[in-house]
Amino acid sequence: MDHVTPTAPLRLPARAPLGRKPLGIVASLRAARRNLLEIIPELATYAPIISGNTGARWHMVMDPDAARHILKDRVEDYPKSVVTKLILGPAVGKGLFVAEGAEWRWQRRAAAPVFALRNMQALAPVMQAAAQASVARIGQHAGTGRAVDLHQEMVTATFEVISEVTFSGDEGFDRAAIHRAIDAYIARTAKVSLLDFFALPGWVPRPHRIASAHIVRELKRHADAAIAARDSGRAKPLPDLLDLLKGASDPETGRALNAAELRDNLLTFIVAGHETTALTLAWALYLCAFDPAIQTAAREQAQAVLGGRVASVEDLDKMPLIQQIVQESLRLYPPAGFLSRTAQKPDRLLGREVRRGDTVMLPIYALHRHHALWDEPDAFRPARFATPTHDRYAFLPFGAGPRICIGAGFALQEAGIILATLLSRFAFTAVPGKDPVPEMIITTRPKGGIWLTVQAM
Repeated sequence: MDHVTPTAPLRLPARAPLGRKPLGIVASLRAARRNLLEIIPELATYAPIISGNTGARWHMVMDPDAARHILKDRVEDYPKSVVTKLILGPAVGKGLFVAEGAEWRWQRRAAAPVFALRNMQALAPVMQAAAQASVARIGQHAGTGRAVDLHQEMVTATFEVISEVTFSGDEGFDRAAIHRAIDAYIARTAKVSLLDFFALPGWVPRPHRIASAHIVRELKRHADAAIAARDSGRAKPLPDLLDLLKGASDPETGRALNAAELRDNLLTFIVAGHETTALTLAWALYLCAFDPAIQTAAREQAQAVLGGRVASVEDLDKMPLIQQIVQESLRLYPPAGFLSRTAQKPDRLLGREVRRGDTVMLPIYALHRHHALWDEPDAFRPARFATPTHDRYAFLPFGAGPRICIGAGFALQEAGIILATLLSRFAFTAVPGKDPVPEMIITTRPKGGIWLTVQAM
């Protein structure tokens, strides 16, 4: 008999612990408060749809055609859920993220030109400056053998970007205070309430969110003060995000953002604009440390293009592996790991009855690891994005349809510039026993941080 050498099991990067058995109301609540990803059943990485009732009827959808139906074809019939609006609404008011219907449409039309490619490219020097500052901070740890939490470093770098492109040069804007307020707000408000599980209407008070009202007031006070300072200041040679939004108007009606709408959208972009990109970068660095061969190939590509300088927008297309690593990071650890909608009309999804008021969830974390949609779905394989063959609605890191994230281009440009610059300067190595655990509160964060040692190259 021929001797057969057993195949070594495929080594996989960190994965969230998905549900292995059905959960009742109390167990579901505990899981959701601990880590929202834990309410996703393992079955969701195999099945196209799962339905249940834990105090209220719900459906989890992992089918691209059904996702297209929800996010594009019938988007008006599936607005964001009450829970989503309760969590983020107090901070971002009626900005783009939570607005619906006609109110959303005119704001989207007004804001779309702000995020045009030429405007995003004009903001690239801010991203380059943040990349250079990150190199300097990380460089202090290089060669010391001491691990550094790259998640916290990426949060610092991306907040530098969003605060500068939003309030460039405004010395009166307390960036540290607003950063602390955002972190405190997420920590206080993002936990799921038992009242959410029973789908009680938004006007029923959630005590733990009421307790965060002072944090919201503080956030809005800082934003209002910055807007007022800009109104009385001199025009800037290069318009930043605040200038662009102040000048924005709906091309169909001419309507412009009033003071409250301007503030709400600024806070939307600040809250969303740095957290999501920081996570994308942190997870990308973790994955590069997880697979040193891919990291080496990416570094060689970046060094050949950059020659020791900071990456620019023009460089990004010349470094395809960097972009593929960013995309694969977004697939394995989507910052928005969970989308939730509330059905406004009766419908059918994959043969299932959907009633008005049902919660329809798109567990993006499971969709991106679905065995029918992806080859070796839990494996780190950036090459899958070299010549992608997946369905458009199987990969939804920024959503899709009319409500696709307006800042997607900004985020990808920033992630590419910073990641390429860092990989060209440093080698990152995993610390044994310090593997992160994907944990979703509002976003998919690395519980415990991303601890890596650094070597200058």
